[in-house]
Amino acid sequence: MADISVTELHERMQKGEKLNIIDVREVYEYEEFNIGAQLIPLGTLPEKLAELESIKDEEIIVHCRSGARSANAKMYMMSEGFTNVRNLLGGMIAYQSEVNS
Repeated sequence: MADISVTELHERMQKGEKLNIIDVREVYEYEEFNIGAQLIPLGTLPEKLAELESIKDEEIIVHCRSGARSANAKMYMMSEGFTNVRNLLGGMIAYQSEVNS
């Protein structure tokens, strides 16, 4: 599945779409700034995957600070049978830049 741009995500959030967004950053990063995503730090993703089983075939957007950790999360989730995982390009750095411009 193609990754998602900050612009597309922000527009969809503004429309009030119900989105499955997972933040794979650490707790302290989430506490500094977040967009209301479900927090599952990358290191805990393998043990938390069962909690996401009910949305395995739905679109899931993963994000981190810059897009690197979430790219790893996307690859891992797809290797575990998740079918529609999209990485937020540029992560929260790009998101904050876009929203604040």
